[in-house]
Amino acid sequence: MVALALLHGAILASFPSAPLIALGVWWNSNTVSHNFVHRPFFRSRGWNVLFGAYLSILLGIPQAWWRARHLAHHGIPDQRGIDARELGLQAVLIAASWSMLLVYARAFFVWIYLPGYVAGLVLCALHGHYEHARGTISHYGALYNRLCFNDGYHVEHHRYPGVPWTRLPAYRGRSAAVESAWPAPLRWMEAVNLTTLEHVALHFPLVQRYMVNSHARAFRAVAVSLDSAKRIAIVGGGLFPRTALVLRALYPDAKLVVIDANREHLERARRILNDERIAFVHARFPSSTSVDFDALVIPLAYDGDRALLYRRPPARTLIVHDWIWRKRGTSRIVSPFLLKRLNVIAQ
Repeated sequence: MVALALLHGAILASFPSAPLIALGVWWNSNTVSHNFVHRPFFRSRGWNVLFGAYLSILLGIPQAWWRARHLAHHGIPDQRGIDARELGLQAVLIAASWSMLLVYARAFFVWIYLPGYVAGLVLCALHGHYEHARGTISHYGALYNRLCFNDGYHVEHHRYPGVPWTRLPAYRGRSAAVESAWPAPLRWMEAVNLTTLEHVALHFPLVQRYMVNSHARAFRAVAVSLDSAKRIAIVGGGLFPRTALVLRALYPDAKLVVIDANREHLERARRILNDERIAFVHARFPSSTSVDFDALVIPLAYDGDRALLYRRPPARTLIVHDWIWRKRGTSRIVSPFLLKRLNVIAQ
């Protein structure tokens, strides 16, 4: 982490830009600086003071103040308290570096550094808010946790704040954890209504064709096990029933059944498909019940227990529309633009 902090400084010096400044403030504050707060990197107090001073200049945030504030957030008594001399040194160094930029690179400071710095603070505030918006929340995505040193294991971190980041995955499951499919900085996406996005797609035929074609490619790549399927259930016919359109074309001899809890959406799917061979069922699909179908298709917007479906598939072949970072079973990316993949679990 020390090497990465030095690399962070070198990148900013070599390629100074507002986006890099913003991303650097956010990433470092939630990784290097965060770990340094909990477990100082050096045995020597002098080296810790020096590194804290460097982080203060790099991030524009006095680390002595940040340490006291963050430990208070965890409810951990700060035995050291705020060292006034250390805080004063960090504040003076930040003020001096900003003053030098104002004198020798005023345009850069005003139009690049300050906007990037403020954007970085906004990202940090957004990150902190969504880590605790519904109580403490964890995210177990592998990519995010590799890039951010297991920062997603936030419930585990709060329960065991002194545990090194490398060991946090071992504490998963030791306490009930609220889990999100989105990492904290993107968790606002939970508020994005997928139904609203489908309403938008209905107004653009090109978007509809793209969605059907991308799903058809994914189904052709992973759904070999459907070749012998006689009855296929599709949960959530939706406003735009692309799965039914694709499966009808790929498996014309299969009996398709669309199950949707929204009667209006179901009727719209019926009009779009206009096919007497397809059955439409107005019902809410339960995640814990086995079904009498050869295959079951689950939508991205499914609000039941998705993890239970993966553990105990209710049909011989389970096909799940999932986020692009959640790979299970035989899998194929539908589209990077849709952030979506198909996961096939065959028994």
